[in-house]
Amino acid sequence: MTTKLINYISNYVLLDEEEIEVISSLIQIKKFKKGQILLKEGVVSQTSYFNLKGCVRLYYLIDGEEKTTFFYTENKFITSVRSFTQKEPSNHYLECIEDCTLALIPYDVEKKLLENFPKLESFARLILEEELGNYQDMLSAYIVSNPEQRYLNLLKNNSQLLQRVPLFQLASYIGVKAESLSRIRNRVTKNTS
Repeated sequence: MTTKLINYISNYVLLDEEEIEVISSLIQIKKFKKGQILLKEGVVSQTSYFNLKGCVRLYYLIDGEEKTTFFYTENKFITSVRSFTQKEPSNHYLECIEDCTLALIPYDVEKKLLENFPKLESFARLILEEELGNYQDMLSAYIVSNPEQRYLNLLKNNSQLLQRVPLFQLASYIGVKAESLSRIRNRVTKNTS
C-alpha cells in the first residue's frame, strides 16, 4: 500500500531506489474503523497521516455541538499542523467517518526523512504551498458566499462527499443546520429540474 504514497510523491519529485526503500521501510500502513478518533482535543499530535482509502473529518466541539471544518479524502495528507509541528495540544478532533486505510507518519520519521532527503523537503514545501492555497480559497469562499452558494460550490468541486458524509456533518461544514441544508437541497433540485 505504500506504493500509492510513493506514486503520489512521485507526481511532485522523482524518487530514486534508496528513497523509495527508506520511505517504504519507515511508513506503516494501518486500517481504522468508521467512528475511530485519530486525534482528540487537548492531545498533542504525534502522527501525521496520508489517506490511502476512506474519509476523515476535522471538527471542533463548541458548547457541545460539533462544527465540521474539513474532510480529508483519498490522496490527502491529514495533519493537525500546529499540534504536530509546534507540539501544542490540539483544539479539534480528527475522526474516521468511513473505514480508512492510512499511512502513518510519526513526527520523528517525518523529521528523519526531511533531514536525510532534500527532495522530500522540496515535496513537503510544494504540498504545503498547495494546501495553503486551497485553505485560502476555501476560507475566502466561505466568507463571501451564502449557504446556498457554499452548497453549490460543494456540488461543483467535491460532489462525492454528498454520498460519503452524513447530512448533519455536511450541514455543519457549510455553516447551517441540517433542516436548512434540506431546504437548500430541495430548492437547488427544483431549480435544476
